[in-house]
Amino acid sequence: MEKKIFKIKKVGLLGLLGLIGLTQISCSDFLEIKPQNEIIMEQFWTEKADVEGIIAGCYSGLQSSNVVKRMMVWGEFRSENIGIGQNINSDGELEKVLKENIDAKNAYTKWEDFYSIINRCNTVLKYAPEVAAKDPAYTQSELSAHIAEVTALRSLCYFYLIRAFRDVPYSSVAFTDDDMKMDLPATKFDDVLDSLIVSLEGVKSMAVKRYPITERLYQTGRITQDAIHAMLCELYLWKQDYDNCIRYADLVIDAKKAIAEENRTENQRSGTISTNNTEERFNGFPLLSDNSGTNYYGEAYSMLFGSDSYSRQYDQEIIFQLVFDDDPRGNSMIANGAVNDFYGNVDNKIGLVAPSDFLLDDIEKSNSRNIFADKNKKVDARMYENCNSNQKSINKFVTRTVDIDATATSNVKVTYGTAYTGGQNSSNWIIYRLTDIMLMKAEALTMKLREGVDQATLDYNEPLLDQAFSLINAVNKRSVCETTLTDTLVRGDYQTKNLMTTLVYQERQRELMFEGKRWFDLVRISRREGSTQTLAAAALRKVTTGSTLIANKLVKMDAIYWPYNYEELKVNLNLVQNPAFSSGEDESYQRNY
Repeated sequence: MEKKIFKIKKVGLLGLLGLIGLTQISCSDFLEIKPQNEIIMEQFWTEKADVEGIIAGCYSGLQSSNVVKRMMVWGEFRSENIGIGQNINSDGELEKVLKENIDAKNAYTKWEDFYSIINRCNTVLKYAPEVAAKDPAYTQSELSAHIAEVTALRSLCYFYLIRAFRDVPYSSVAFTDDDMKMDLPATKFDDVLDSLIVSLEGVKSMAVKRYPITERLYQTGRITQDAIHAMLCELYLWKQDYDNCIRYADLVIDAKKAIAEENRTENQRSGTISTNNTEERFNGFPLLSDNSGTNYYGEAYSMLFGSDSYSRQYDQEIIFQLVFDDDPRGNSMIANGAVNDFYGNVDNKIGLVAPSDFLLDDIEKSNSRNIFADKNKKVDARMYENCNSNQKSINKFVTRTVDIDATATSNVKVTYGTAYTGGQNSSNWIIYRLTDIMLMKAEALTMKLREGVDQATLDYNEPLLDQAFSLINAVNKRSVCETTLTDTLVRGDYQTKNLMTTLVYQERQRELMFEGKRWFDLVRISRREGSTQTLAAAALRKVTTGSTLIANKLVKMDAIYWPYNYEELKVNLNLVQNPAFSSGEDESYQRNY
């Protein structure tokens, strides 16, 4: 069939209109395409393939380097994990972010790529039902699944935006006409959050439960019910609705246990893979083992962050990710340019960013560590998997393999695989994985704990503490370099809400380091506490100069978010600038446009 062309006259003021992509696809190559930039409305929206083309464009938009870079910068780079790398002078705007010197002209305040994806999703929601009425091959179940899929993708984009900017323009209307009003005022954070929850609650049962095993990229590379449940788990955590957070975490965990049981049954039948029951090692949770042989570790890292080959076991942990390829010239998929630039490659051993000096110092200590706390532990494999401390670079996502020889725990030997070639990083960008959900549930459980030492309070708290500890300990235990796993964390050390809460935050930092999570975690803590004290203390750990100025700035709740971009304010007079930031033209924190 001839490809159809649709021209949009101009890009809308908020980037909401965005150019909608299309290409013809088959089921097998849905995630292996680059949609074209223009389509013709009069000749479009007539058959199922038209809908699928725009949905492919939504995923392609998420894969773009501009979007993934902002996922990384907004979610992680202002935290104590990240320091300045090499050649930072090639990206002066990023250097300002790392120095907490952000103003409204900073390039990383631009959000139009997210709004472009949002508008593609809204366009599908508007026109897909019309296509179903025209195309008999487009079934109601397929339509429903597509509605759930784009609703989830739209929600994901808005969730990134509110965590970064707090209040943002919100619309569920497709902007397809130049006459439509697009200079929307910002909607409050809580109102957007509630809208995302309501929309996902309305479509969760319509989403695909499991894609066929023959579609190896689909199960984790496209939205499923598990992905929506994971998103709802986190949305409810931010809403401080802890019962619903726990409920959705359990749905995800149970689904992953079912996959693990299927894998175990298949492995026993075929005899091709070890039949070891890893759930017994990890408190009943279906985590991949990091042990790759006697006293050798790094297996789970290779599976989660280094392998682009499909494995049924892989599905036990990954929930949703953006899929990339390391040979963009050989097919139509794109490489992970964001990780290539930011974290490094075979040519640039250290990327534009690196582990902070605070983090490297912590790893190099022989005891009394702050992040990789060594109390009751031997060796934490994540110290080596996350960072190459000898090279002073970020390793996660940069190499396919890490081989850790912990035969002599006093002299651990680490061998890193070759870094990806420049421009050809194929590491998938993980949005949700099982340990993330487990630790969200643990956090929700700790938030339900009551203050007090009376017997009724102690009786209420005890099972919650037990459940939270079991989750945290399972994640922690996977990283311990011991052939025979024993509990290296001791339940008796965490008898209060404060101690267990601190433990879950520490474990999230260790486990999810460099995955675009840490700053968002600190923002969530600040919102919950009504104070920036925890966030500011964390951010200042990496600061060597100008700490007083930064400390004074971060005492403001406004300052933990980002300013609206200067150009956005010029075209949308309904936006009022975040008062914690300079306009970009002068040093005033008060000026609005």
